[in-house]
Amino acid sequence: MHIKTFAVAAVGLGLVTLSACGSSPSDKGSAGSKTVTLVSHNSWAASKSVIADFEKSSGYKVKVLEDGDAGQAVNKAILTKDNPQGDVFFGVDNTLLSRALDNGLFQPYEPKGADLIRPQYRVDEAKRRVTPIDTGDICVNYDKKYFADHKLTPPASFDDLIKPEYRNLLVTENAATSSPGLGFLLGTAAKYGDQGWQDYWKKLKANGVKVVDGWEQAYNQEFSGSAGGRKAKGDRPLVVSYASSPPAEVIYADPQPKTAPTGVAQGTCFRQVEYAGLLSNARNTEGGKAFLDFLITKKFQDDMPLNMFVYPVREGAEVPAEFAEYGPQAKNPETLAPDRIAANRDQWVKSWTSLVLR
Repeated sequence: MHIKTFAVAAVGLGLVTLSACGSSPSDKGSAGSKTVTLVSHNSWAASKSVIADFEKSSGYKVKVLEDGDAGQAVNKAILTKDNPQGDVFFGVDNTLLSRALDNGLFQPYEPKGADLIRPQYRVDEAKRRVTPIDTGDICVNYDKKYFADHKLTPPASFDDLIKPEYRNLLVTENAATSSPGLGFLLGTAAKYGDQGWQDYWKKLKANGVKVVDGWEQAYNQEFSGSAGGRKAKGDRPLVVSYASSPPAEVIYADPQPKTAPTGVAQGTCFRQVEYAGLLSNARNTEGGKAFLDFLITKKFQDDMPLNMFVYPVREGAEVPAEFAEYGPQAKNPETLAPDRIAANRDQWVKSWTSLVLR
């Protein structure tokens, strides 16, 4: 659901390559240090001027260490928690939150201004180990031109995707390796229940769904509606992506089209929330706390949508006009309580893998 990971126009997580920049073990912050190190997935992005303002006002220099897709980044952070790579982790979402909390990834801290975070996004309020930063919807996107050319109505719901007229049209990401892929699986579990989602996926598989490793491949290579997909001659007019993908296709196009070339099947959306936290055993806890305070300031929350193509969680933060026009939040997205995700996620992924990939 972010915008940094591709060249032309798109939005997303779900990458399976591992990359790192901006930090190494030798320059990690320490107690009293003036460097604060952020660990994130490789879709982190913020305006240089906004980071510069934080650095000037706080006295801390920001270093960023990017560790691939959200799932990879969380797993690596857990493995290194006794000697963490940095001070703050950003990018664990509600699909993976319990894994991070159960493994003791974060220490408690309630940032200044946390009372301005919209109540529906708050979690772990007894211990305050994570702070909501942004939200977005994982949804099926469709290629408007394909459906117009074929005189076919685009699908609007999960139920539509298993109809014969949409056979061999959908590409999704591996739920075991990709954040949007997992979100889409959880959306079907929320919609059809503990038993019904498996029957749904059997029908989806029989209807020709294609599964690829990550979002980058699905959206920028396989999907016919994206700028990257058109260039790669992608032949799937349906893709699991984000409700905020269509505005990216407008904003990053040159020249900009008057309308988005892609649309969103509103009945296929799953609400995602991303969190940040102060890493256990962080060397620069004071710098980490200052950075968490910064992430929920109005300045950062206003800046975030057009950098990471997500919605702010702070009351009163600005939402760009392009979002309202081309990528509004889903009115009735599927949701799952964090404890239900925690109790079922690993087994659901295991069942999904044997059902869909074998």
